[in-house]
Amino acid sequence: MTAGLAIIEHMYAGVSRPLGPSGALSAIDKSAVAGPWRVTRTGLVGDEQADPRHHGGPEKALHHYARDHYATWSAEIPEISPLLDEPPAFGENISTYGLTEADVCLGDTMRLGAVVLQVSQGRQPCWKLNARFGVADMAMRVQRSGRSGWYYRVLEEGSIEPGDTLCLIERPHPEWPLARAISVLYQRTLAFEELTALAAIPTLAESWRRLMQRRLETSKVEDWSKRLTGVDKEETS
Repeated sequence: MTAGLAIIEHMYAGVSRPLGPSGALSAIDKSAVAGPWRVTRTGLVGDEQADPRHHGGPEKALHHYARDHYATWSAEIPEISPLLDEPPAFGENISTYGLTEADVCLGDTMRLGAVVLQVSQGRQPCWKLNARFGVADMAMRVQRSGRSGWYYRVLEEGSIEPGDTLCLIERPHPEWPLARAISVLYQRTLAFEELTALAAIPTLAESWRRLMQRRLETSKVEDWSKRLTGVDKEETS
């Protein structure tokens, strides 16, 4: 299978700088960088990660967000429209039209220039989106909507040129579009058969596999408070 999905004219990178009222460091504020672009196992050369414990690394080497969602966000929250005039509003490295969470499956292997990528997981939105957009519950809105974007791991390092085509070369799990996986993660949170099937996908990011396994073992859903708000639930009780 070889299918052209999108032409990549721009890629985006950022450096760590203070974000929002707390001044926490973040590289979510990215901008277009000149090609060609060198991509390694840990991502786009020149793109920083302020919090390597939760962002970046081999399982989250590149973040892809659907530009298709921008109009929907602008209609839902008009006050953030100025940030949505151009990508990368969501801190993505890759922004395209015509490719959403409904069209991409876990484990999809893709070629982009000399680079081979594999879809490893969806994005788990965090409180830095709240600060980025100035909307107190933006991370929760992204989570509920399923419009979260996704991450690639890099199977083959190399360079990408402006105008290179993102091509699908293998789809081992067509039954697991990201939209379905995200629905299990955040909506149908204790759908045990689907959790079991997700945990068994060999290309799934290890952090997501552990999450599925914990739910199966405990029959409980993890606390999302700190990720979504930046504050532990215990700290507000």
